[in-house]
Amino acid sequence: MLAFLEQLCRSPETVDKEGIATLRAAGISTAAIREAVYVCALFSTITRIADALEWAIPPNFGQSVDALTKFGYKLPPFL
Repeated sequence: MLAFLEQLCRSPETVDKEGIATLRAAGISTAAIREAVYVCALFSTITRIADALEWAIPPNFGQSVDALTKFGYKLPPFL
């Protein structure tokens, strides 16, 4: 799946039915492939917009990553 997503990001014009068939043969469902493509497309779009606007990663970004890793997308119980 990761190789497919890299191909989708770097050279989307080369993605073909055979690539999808390879994923399905590996046991990945159509729904999972679709979801991965959606996430990839959204992430690629956000990255391109951020690059175009020259957004910088804030210095305290590591704290956000730590909190997301610990709590996921749920609010922590103390809130």
